[in-house]
Amino acid sequence: MTTLPVFVIGQAPRPDLAAEIAVAAPGLPIAMRGALDGLSRTEIAALAPRDGADTLFTILPDGESVSISKAAVTARMKTMLEATQGPVLLACTGAFKGLPDRPGLVQPSAVLNGLAAALLPRGRLGLFVPLTEQAAALGGSRAREGLSIVVRALRPQSDAATRDAAMAAMAREKPDLLVLDCISYTRADKAAAVAAMDCPVLLSVAVAARAAACLLPED
Repeated sequence: MTTLPVFVIGQAPRPDLAAEIAVAAPGLPIAMRGALDGLSRTEIAALAPRDGADTLFTILPDGESVSISKAAVTARMKTMLEATQGPVLLACTGAFKGLPDRPGLVQPSAVLNGLAAALLPRGRLGLFVPLTEQAAALGGSRAREGLSIVVRALRPQSDAATRDAAMAAMAREKPDLLVLDCISYTRADKAAAVAAMDCPVLLSVAVAARAAACLLPED
């Protein structure tokens, strides 16, 4: 099978993310690269977000989580895409503008929006996002007529008690559909959501990986 390039907004490797993709799309070979590959920790720290709309969350290969500038990542991602042919999975649920206009680029934000619109034309959409400062921007990017949105922050890799408390708070909002709106959420996060709520739950990395796999030749 053709190898799928996976571009993360931080640095490769991301074994946690690779493991989630392997479960979502069994047998799919991937080649992972990072927008911040080659940068030192000091250089990454210099790419701090300007505000909430410019904030991205990522996990570095050593497991440390950081906030970085979306504008800085977009510029570096654009260069990577211009040098890459064929389908590419952009491993982030943020909506990126200014990237090359190409049919093979899978931006999870667009895929999730389309799937959420198909599953929930009208109703109440729940979103989990990594950081409180992202809530307004990511909630606004999912807004459409006939939809009410409730957004809660839950940092990926949170301990079980923190995660369970967040799930209980979201359950009280009674969403009709829940989106785990970060590529770093895992099957364990989805399992906790399913246990707490009576609604369908979309795990971003699984949705994105399956969509990208559809673009590759079949064996």
